[in-house]
Amino acid sequence: MALPNIYIVACGGTIAGKAATEEDLTGYTAGAATIDEVLQAVPAVHQYARIRGEQFCSIDSSDMSEGLWLALAARVQELAGRDDVDGIVVTHGTDTMEETAYFLNLAVHTEKPVVFVGSMRPATAISADGPLNLLEAVQAAAQAETGRYGVVIVMNGTICSARFVEKTDTTHVDTFKSRQLGYIGLMQDGMPMFYQAPLRRHTYESGLSCSGCAALPTVVVAYAYVGMERWIESLVPQGVCGLVLAGFGHGRMPGAVWQSLQKAMKEGLVVVRASRTLGGAVTPVAEYEGTICADTLTPQKAKILLQLALLKTRDIHEIEEAFREY
Repeated sequence: MALPNIYIVACGGTIAGKAATEEDLTGYTAGAATIDEVLQAVPAVHQYARIRGEQFCSIDSSDMSEGLWLALAARVQELAGRDDVDGIVVTHGTDTMEETAYFLNLAVHTEKPVVFVGSMRPATAISADGPLNLLEAVQAAAQAETGRYGVVIVMNGTICSARFVEKTDTTHVDTFKSRQLGYIGLMQDGMPMFYQAPLRRHTYESGLSCSGCAALPTVVVAYAYVGMERWIESLVPQGVCGLVLAGFGHGRMPGAVWQSLQKAMKEGLVVVRASRTLGGAVTPVAEYEGTICADTLTPQKAKILLQLALLKTRDIHEIEEAFREY
């Protein structure tokens, strides 16, 4: 049986990081190694797939930008449309991996596997986790079934949906988790084993798109805290289209901030209430009528969904429906 064709899109990150010594796990340069160098450490990938790839960018993922998101989505969409590509692996830094993966989960329309992978230790480190993570990402992408679940992250032997996943630890390898909603699967003996599927719309079911878009609408995230000031009035004049509030508890905010937000909403600002807590859903309450609820999305993912929704419509009810569907 012919091996599947897996295309690797390399974006740098710790998986391509180099440090001065093998004991240095934090003082490294991300994206210093090319995809060819990274692959040299994982010869076993060629047992599972015919591998091709490209160096899309070589950055620390803290430098990921919305412009790169648009270009990456266009490139992955192009690759997914090719008959000689069966699955796509994106190597990426972990700091913003969950955001980039979720952006592609909404903006790329394909049934083919799209698998994100990275590492928490640089390539030069003792017990570097990158080689095994990359091998398992290729193994997952080589199985057509993986495409049923939308964009996924394969790290540390787990398979996470882009919709649910979060980075939960600053340095340890066991960092990507889905908290209350759980992993969708595990990697075992070179095979992805799936146990549940995300029900929210994604990839081949997504009605959102950034095709032909030169720039995403400007949406900001505000973190609620004691002493939060009334600075909302300045947002609309600056061209801000939307605001995601990382609110207290169930998406709450100081009374003075809510007063300012109501004025801004009358001027066209779209407001999404999320939460700064580590779990649970933000749902409608009469007190904050006119705002959109982030449901279980983290503030950074709510921002992405709002941006893509705003590309399609400014109707508040249609945007509310998007947050229920995605």
